[in-house]
Amino acid sequence: MNKIVWSKHSVLIVAIVATWLTTYFGYLTSFNMKIDNIMQEFILFLNPLSFLLFVYGIALFIKSTKRRNIYILTISVMTSIVMFSNAVFYRFFNDFITLPVLFQTSNFGDLSSSVTANLMVTDIFFFTDVFIIFLAIKFIPKTDRVEQSNKIGRKLYFVMTAAVIMVNLGLAEMERPQLLTRSFDRELLVKNIGTYNYHIYDLFIQSKSHAQRALADGSELVEVGNYINANYAAPDPEMYGVAKGRNIIAISLESLQSFVINEEMDGHVITPFLNELTKDPDTFYFSDFYHNTGLGKTSDSEFIIENSLYPRNGSAVFFTHSGNTYQSMAAQLGENGYFTNVMHANNRSFWNRDIMYGALGIDKFYDLESYTVGEGEAVNWGMKDIPFMNQSVELMKEMPQPFYSRLITLTNHHPFDLDEEDKLIPEYTSNSNTLNKYFQTVRYMDEAIKVLFEDLKASGLYDNSIIVMYGDHYGISENHNKAMGMYLDKEITPYDNAKLQRVPLYIHIPGYGKGKTMDEVSGQIDLKPTLLHLMGLETKDDMYLGSDIFSPDHEPFTIFRDGRFVTDKNVYAQEVCYDSKTGEETDMAECEPFIERAATELNYSDMIINGDLLRFKEEQEQSPKLNSKSKE
Repeated sequence: MNKIVWSKHSVLIVAIVATWLTTYFGYLTSFNMKIDNIMQEFILFLNPLSFLLFVYGIALFIKSTKRRNIYILTISVMTSIVMFSNAVFYRFFNDFITLPVLFQTSNFGDLSSSVTANLMVTDIFFFTDVFIIFLAIKFIPKTDRVEQSNKIGRKLYFVMTAAVIMVNLGLAEMERPQLLTRSFDRELLVKNIGTYNYHIYDLFIQSKSHAQRALADGSELVEVGNYINANYAAPDPEMYGVAKGRNIIAISLESLQSFVINEEMDGHVITPFLNELTKDPDTFYFSDFYHNTGLGKTSDSEFIIENSLYPRNGSAVFFTHSGNTYQSMAAQLGENGYFTNVMHANNRSFWNRDIMYGALGIDKFYDLESYTVGEGEAVNWGMKDIPFMNQSVELMKEMPQPFYSRLITLTNHHPFDLDEEDKLIPEYTSNSNTLNKYFQTVRYMDEAIKVLFEDLKASGLYDNSIIVMYGDHYGISENHNKAMGMYLDKEITPYDNAKLQRVPLYIHIPGYGKGKTMDEVSGQIDLKPTLLHLMGLETKDDMYLGSDIFSPDHEPFTIFRDGRFVTDKNVYAQEVCYDSKTGEETDMAECEPFIERAATELNYSDMIINGDLLRFKEEQEQSPKLNSKSKE
């Protein structure tokens, strides 16, 4: 029997194949990526190979067998960590990690409970290749054969690697034209170029965005300004100034989606107080209102509402661009005599708020140190919503009026844990522990809002205030579609996933008496101009991308950060055009005009943020003042 003769590079071959297959099976088991045809499946299978051929191929330049094996094993550990980290992140965010997220380390400690809740025993599978490579190094005998990796051999190897890259990119371009120039969807990138190449691409994009500020000269403002002016929606004369001079109390409703409003769970009313509020004559309830957030979640919603700009794709603006110049709602209200503040019983550095709030012109941040957290009142990373509301109203009583207070709730946050005494309804029963507990924390939040209204009335602040409440982002991701399908009694499609991004918006004006439910398609991007017009403040010269929802000129059109959008007639999701009312697929021609529009608007927002363009506008506005002073 002939003895097996092992090649000098057997370990290298084993490493490439093992990591390739581990990555591919990781795609299939841990990421909910929609595959429509055999070509997409083939691309998904192929795309890890080009990166692995290149990165493992560097071992061909290492002469020492021991060092070469150490290098190969190190690479396998690193690729396994990348896949494992993305899988855990995907379960919570339904998205892939980006470079800026990795540097948001100040949030990691506070997010530990959410991360732990998303760990699974099967995650050890991502290290299968490491185990196989270790065994190969240990048991494949070292050969005495003289087998030089000469220059020609290495060149042929990397020519083959380049060919695989070109084939991968060519097939990806056929499946998704302009993938690397126009895609806002990280899942599409991973499906077509692979997780590892996606992270390299992400590094390039992030480096490019940081270079944009240095290269910007303000000339871009003309193009962006023309677009904004062309889409300006003049205020409704009947609504303009109806809340002038009142205090503004804005409440960010953590993870609250609209599918629970006016609904029951196993016979239990989920949001009794909010349900009543939808019918209150002093309330405008917006039933087709959407969040526009990205990976920055709550911080993104804060950014959108303050600036009427979209968040950055794949990162939190609060971290990446806290040094920018902004025209925030808080700054504009402050210029008109308002005491502006944020109330949030959390660490002041979470999401870099202590820095970003200064850039937004917020006068004071009532963080965790402003509150007294009694026994049994702590939750997640701060304070339960009911005692938070009690103490926040006490703080408001001491504020100079008029004030603009933005309250950020906490209890209804993943993983939706609640003490027994706070469970006002039982858990739901499904295959998703997340959805099961969600209804209970939503019910608790509803009770906290009721307490807020009662406290405001008792304090004497209620009648001279306008109360605005909005869901900040989704609470139940697409990873729980099976459970959501059970609750909604239907199969969840990309159309349904888009419609599930609806979050409630309430604008409550005590004593107004003309409130109603409004089914106008709108989003968080529209809230800033809407509120400023209600306060009687003009916005014609401001740089923002939303429009007043009450305006007769408001367009029923809102864009998601990943490029999906909703109009009064259509929903565009997963590159399919749906009828907005029926959810049935319809002619793509109905969506095409808005696809280009959505890409343009997201790009203009990125230009404003990445180039810090508003600094030039501020300089232009100050120049006439400086010139006039110099003449004097």
